[in-house]
Amino acid sequence: MQRKSTTELLKELENFNSFEDYKNANRDNLIDKSLSEYLCELIGERNLSKAEVIRESELNENYAYQLFSGLKKSPQRDKLICLSVGMGLSVEETNSLLKLAGLLPLYPRAKRDSIIIMNMNAHKSVIEINEALFEEKEETLN
Repeated sequence: MQRKSTTELLKELENFNSFEDYKNANRDNLIDKSLSEYLCELIGERNLSKAEVIRESELNENYAYQLFSGLKKSPQRDKLICLSVGMGLSVEETNSLLKLAGLLPLYPRAKRDSIIIMNMNAHKSVIEINEALFEEKEETLN
């Protein structure tokens, strides 16, 4: 089953009179898990290992394993972006992950975020994204 986009879900919300009805109609589209559970689900769906994702994300191993285990309750936005790149997530998937963590999604009107978005869409690595940010005198991801 194909997941509905956030835009589709927002439109549907307008048409329901109760959350219970909405929840029943969209059970497969709602994220009802912790950040660590969702991260583990994402790597499972992609047949990736935690070690592989951590290596590709260029994150400190201890920090990343704390995210996967749920020990890190308030992850930094840039660290989750790095993890998203390490997993090969799309911008939309990354934004879902950021929102689930209570963080701001990537915003194309912000210069730094637009650089990140453009490079993620081109399937660039964290190192390549950092180089592009550095060239534009923007703060790197890590």
